[in-house]
Amino acid sequence: MDFLKSAVASAISKAPPFPYTFGERVDLDQSIWTLHNGAKREDGSNCSIFAFDVVANKSRLPLARNAVRKLKTLRHPGIIRLLDSVETETYIYIATERITPLAWHVRRKSLSVETSKWGLFTVANTLKFVNDEASSVHGNVRVSSIFTSESGEWKLGGLDVLSSMKDDEAVIYTYGSMVPDSGRYASPEVSRAGWDAIKRNPVFAIDSYDFGLLIFEVFNNGTLGMEQVGQTRNVPPSMHQTYKKLLNVNPKVRLSVSNFLEQGRRSGGFFETPLIRLSEGIESLGLKSDGEREDLLGQLNEAFDDFPDEFFKMKVLPELLKSVEYGGGGPKVFATVMKIGSKLSDDEYDSRITPVIVRLFANPDRGIRVCLLDNLHLMIDRLSPKIVTDKIFPQMVTGFTDIAPIVREQTVKAVLTIITKLSERTINGDLLKYLAKTSNDEQPGIRTNTTICLGKVARNLGVNTRQKVLIAAFTRSLRDPFVHARNAALQALAATSDLFPEDDCASRILPALCPSLLDKEKLIRDQANKTLDVYVTRVRKHGSTMPDTVLPRPNAGAVNGAIPRMGTPQNDTSWAGWAISSFTNKIASASGDMQSKPNGAPVSAPRETRPSSVPPDTTRSAPISSSASTLHRQALKPPSAPVFTRTTTDQFFGDAQAEDDELDEAWGNLDEDSFFDAPSDLRPLEPASTFDDGGEPDFAGWLSAQSQAKSKAPLPKGLTKASNTINGPLAKARVTTTGSVGSGSGAMKLGTTTPAVRPKAVAPQRIDMKPKETLGDDEWGDAWD
Repeated sequence: MDFLKSAVASAISKAPPFPYTFGERVDLDQSIWTLHNGAKREDGSNCSIFAFDVVANKSRLPLARNAVRKLKTLRHPGIIRLLDSVETETYIYIATERITPLAWHVRRKSLSVETSKWGLFTVANTLKFVNDEASSVHGNVRVSSIFTSESGEWKLGGLDVLSSMKDDEAVIYTYGSMVPDSGRYASPEVSRAGWDAIKRNPVFAIDSYDFGLLIFEVFNNGTLGMEQVGQTRNVPPSMHQTYKKLLNVNPKVRLSVSNFLEQGRRSGGFFETPLIRLSEGIESLGLKSDGEREDLLGQLNEAFDDFPDEFFKMKVLPELLKSVEYGGGGPKVFATVMKIGSKLSDDEYDSRITPVIVRLFANPDRGIRVCLLDNLHLMIDRLSPKIVTDKIFPQMVTGFTDIAPIVREQTVKAVLTIITKLSERTINGDLLKYLAKTSNDEQPGIRTNTTICLGKVARNLGVNTRQKVLIAAFTRSLRDPFVHARNAALQALAATSDLFPEDDCASRILPALCPSLLDKEKLIRDQANKTLDVYVTRVRKHGSTMPDTVLPRPNAGAVNGAIPRMGTPQNDTSWAGWAISSFTNKIASASGDMQSKPNGAPVSAPRETRPSSVPPDTTRSAPISSSASTLHRQALKPPSAPVFTRTTTDQFFGDAQAEDDELDEAWGNLDEDSFFDAPSDLRPLEPASTFDDGGEPDFAGWLSAQSQAKSKAPLPKGLTKASNTINGPLAKARVTTTGSVGSGSGAMKLGTTTPAVRPKAVAPQRIDMKPKETLGDDEWGDAWD
């Protein structure tokens, strides 16, 4: 660490710039280099830094310089990728892609057999390139020279003595023995005759022998002794024969790495594994036909657990994303992307997948849009609300109005997934406008799904929006000709019953539910009964908590405990008890003899006895009496000018904010009148003339007037029973006015204007107080309706 500090200090002071920072040191055995994790200063990207101390290892300086030169000139996917290098009199730095020593994985036994085969296959391909195409000898093939990249691929390093056989002054001839533990890995011919023996043997001989030792190390946790050379312990049986040929003592007949690779790729060979096939095919995924792509993806899903996670993240994922975005990968490729994305951290997901998803939502291709909507549930948890609201939703809403029904339907379904990431303003504004359009869609399935969607997102809506939109939308869906749309509306109403106030439940929802009880489909009738029970139960429960009456108590105006005289007994609770009681009380309270005035003159009240000296009181007004009968007539007095107005949803919510007006326009005519098909020209009833006889109620006169009116007009139902006409001076002298209760065919006539009848000289008759034949409840009910 002191060396590192001094080297960095000197680099800052006088060395050429090295745009990388050193991180923690990584253990690396059998090497002239020290390895550090690093990062690029410009963008913070990861890298690895090899450092060589020139002062401490001056004798091995040619090896370090050879490694730098070969990394610059020898480019191959299986060789460590060089980023930058710097050399001074005191140190040499090499910046490469981020790598990890293979020895870590080997010692921890974290490699499966299939993964080990895949890695050996990669190294064999690299050595084939070095030996055959480059006509060179690596001379340092061992576990400590192999590294794994961030993608999990095996990379060949340790190029300290890599030499071209065309170079007579190659480093390997002179400095081959200076490589750490070179004698342990030296081939038999090198051990006997030195490194010059390479010139007399095939180019591949040294590397083939070392590759055989590498196979043993990989399958035996990195341990290797001289007595273990050639043993097949833990080596896969399919490799035994070719493995032994690599370790042949005679270099002339030793199997080359190229031949080893060829035998492994034969049908049924040890290199014919899903991992190897996929690693080769994934790079050309965008160029494959649809059939080849589907086969490759099927194999990828089968071998998903065998591949290293790093390989999926760094190697497979970028290729799949390019195939989806540019190569027409389609839904299956994107599904695999989502599966791999589950292995990523949040930061990795944001940097690798989120930008691609945003770009894909802006793509007008319908296949990609449907694929995104189908897999939205796999990615929504990884997307921030800001990304969803600002970048994804504005692109997503185009699907609500697309001409393809499948796009519209999938967009409606995706609302349930995306609703938790949207802002309240977006939900109650733009989203409901588009759902209003799909609720009127020509496709019955889309209308049904819109109703289901509204029912499930109801609790995400604002309180005012619920009452304004949901009731109107659900009740309109109850009239939908598509049976499943009606069923969805009933189920949605049942599921959201607790969201509406009791007044709306009783006045708007329950009336709309009743026609469904007689629907032609049994499915609808059954569901309507269930939904109706839910609302009736709720309304009844609320009604039980309401007060008995809001009218003031009868004795509210009593003074000194005196209760005003009322004809209605307090203990009579029958519906007609108050009327009969008022009649009997009035007759019972009458006193004195009944008199008739000659010539039909009205009967005057008895005069008070006063002295002749006292002038008559001209200021005395007629006595005002109050009884149950007059109170009843006052209660039944119709309004002077009844006015009927139609209440619509827009009128009810006329005091909403200005931004709600657009929402009203989007949802259209969803008022109650349209549901009940009420006539648009409601005519107010003509006010009826009031009944006022200016005195005490005259039941006998009323009966007489009714009997005389029989010949003019039929009485309404309930009053057609024959009654005895009361004849007498009081009845014949009575002149009544006309009054009525209610209007229409069911109105009750209270009196009819009749001409004055001159009384006959007949003895006064007593009113028969015996009860007449009782009228049925149904007849009374019809009359008072």
